[in-house]
Amino acid sequence: MVRGGKVRPVNNDLVSVFLLSLVAMFNPTLLAAVTVMLLMANPKRLMLGYLLGAYFTSITLGLVIVFALPGSSTESTSKHTVSPVEDIVVGVLSLAIAWVLWTGRDQPFRQRRRRKKEAKLEARRKAGKPTESLPLRLLGKGDPRLTFVVGAILSFPGVSYLDALDHIHKANPGTVATVALVLYFCVMQQLLLELPLLGYAFAPERTQGAVTRFRGWMAAKGRTAAVIGATVIAVWLLARGLITLV
Repeated sequence: MVRGGKVRPVNNDLVSVFLLSLVAMFNPTLLAAVTVMLLMANPKRLMLGYLLGAYFTSITLGLVIVFALPGSSTESTSKHTVSPVEDIVVGVLSLAIAWVLWTGRDQPFRQRRRRKKEAKLEARRKAGKPTESLPLRLLGKGDPRLTFVVGAILSFPGVSYLDALDHIHKANPGTVATVALVLYFCVMQQLLLELPLLGYAFAPERTQGAVTRFRGWMAAKGRTAAVIGATVIAVWLLARGLITLV
């Protein structure tokens, strides 16, 4: 909506929440957890336990954070406009990330990190210690109560979620709408789990095949998807920041 020739800040913030929810959806840790659970004897119960744990943490902390911010429901939206300089800085950083990923300039760092990880795993093997992370070992036990705990632990707000909560707070859409937006984001960021859970309930074999194909797609096209996502966010933030300055 336009008032006095200017776009209302609430619309900008809601678009930012939507874009950030798409970024949060592509979670490699969640994809790995789903893959492990699909290989267990009762994947539906395990995934449901993980999902409930994830909802418990993300929704509870999200609501606490967004309503704990100063003036969450009492100040005017005009007091919560995002600084155009902030938009431009974050937009430039997002564009830089997209450029680094596109040109492959992060490969030397990734290779050094991979060599260190392999050396660490080899040392653990020689010492007779487990090589998998604790969350994956807990998932491998096949207990829905443990997957609830793992889902709760791994679902603390990340950078994208905290940024989205800040935009929801700045939009100040009211109590009911704020709760709805937090719930929307929590659902979106668990989509990699929710879709196979629904699919496994109705078509388990097709769902497991689809998850395998998706893993292959992420391995082949994940970098390109990340470049496109970072570029879209950068263009949006830079455009909003520059328009606001003008």
